[in-house]
Amino acid sequence: MTAPVPGAVAGRILLDMGYTESSPARRAGRVVVGVTGSPGSRAALLRAVQAARDGGRTLVPVLAWTPAGGEMAARVAPSPSLDELHHQDARARLDDAIRAALGGPPDGVRITPAVVRAPAADALTVLADHPADLLVLGAGPRHRLARLLRGRVRRRVLSHAQAPVLLVRAPELPAPARRVLRRVSPEDFLGGTTAGPTR
Repeated sequence: MTAPVPGAVAGRILLDMGYTESSPARRAGRVVVGVTGSPGSRAALLRAVQAARDGGRTLVPVLAWTPAGGEMAARVAPSPSLDELHHQDARARLDDAIRAALGGPPDGVRITPAVVRAPAADALTVLADHPADLLVLGAGPRHRLARLLRGRVRRRVLSHAQAPVLLVRAPELPAPARRVLRRVSPEDFLGGTTAGPTR
C-alpha cells in the first residue's frame, strides 16, 4: 500500500488553490475531476458537470504537473522561470481540455479550475478531502493489460480517497469506425479530397 500524501505536500496544494484550513471553500461540497485531455478524461469532465449541476456543488477540474526530472531534481537545481513556464503550459492545456469537452465554462455551474504542482493522485485526493465531495476520473482503457500499465493514478486515488470516487468510461467507437480509423494516415487529409482512406 502506498504512503498517504505528506502534510507538506497537502499544504502546498491547498495554498496553490488559495485555501486555508478554515476556508469555507474547503468545507463546501465539490466535484473534483482529473483532466488530461484523453477521451476518458473528457467523459469524466462531462459527467462531473452533470454531478455539480445536480448537487449545486462547485466543479473543480484539476490538471496536475511536476517538474521535469521530478521534485528532487528541482530542489537540486531550482529554476523559477522554468517552473512558471511549466505552470503556464499546464494552465493552457487545462483551458484547452475544458473547451474541447464543454465548449467553454458550463452554464449554471460554479467552476474553479485548478493547476496544481503535485503528483496527480496527491492533488486529487487532497482537493477532494471531504465525504461531501465527489472525485470523478476517467476509467481508462478497457483492455486489461493497458489498464494495468496505465492505471497507477487511479489505483492510488482509490486506495487513499476520503470522498466517493466515480470512474467514467469513454464512449467506445463502433468496430467499423475503429477499422476505418486504423487505416487513416495524415496524407488522407491533404489535397482537398474527401474520399477518405484508400488502402
